[in-house]
Amino acid sequence: MSFDAAFQHTVGVEGKYSNNPNDPGGETKFGITVATARLYGYKGRMIDLDLATARTIYKAMIWDLLHLGDLDAISPTLSMEVFDSAVNLGTGTPIPWLQRWLNALNRQAVDYPDMPVDGHFGPGTANALRAFLSKRGARGEKVLVAALNCEQGVRYRTIAEGRPQSEDFLFGWMADRVLGS
Repeated sequence: MSFDAAFQHTVGVEGKYSNNPNDPGGETKFGITVATARLYGYKGRMIDLDLATARTIYKAMIWDLLHLGDLDAISPTLSMEVFDSAVNLGTGTPIPWLQRWLNALNRQAVDYPDMPVDGHFGPGTANALRAFLSKRGARGEKVLVAALNCEQGVRYRTIAEGRPQSEDFLFGWMADRVLGS
């Protein structure tokens, strides 16, 4: 799939410029908050943030940080799902979900050993994923994507329950991110 495909997908879901008063991120463009843009050196107005700058930010902030190129080499479908979840829910969220599901799906460590849930896509996670996909194939990959989407849906509901203003976004999150991913 590659970074470019994941980026194009996520930017398509995120849309363009927004300054919704109910969004705690404030001004955003392509899903990048003004605070994040400034952190990565962007000094212009958010409405003027260009796609190339957004691409550079997302590549460094998520793809490279989470080693999604390594995940992509094993499962492009999962790399896209993890990337999109990290954009919307933070970089500390989707890799632990993947690790927990791989641990729970290893049939009590018969298929491959449990791994620490450390949020790092390293050799242990890569080996577990390879073993899982070797055993379960394309159907297993679909199950993992569905499992990650289940986690995502629960997280969105929890956010909306804890912050009523986020209810404005809940339907879109579910429709575009959980069902559309």
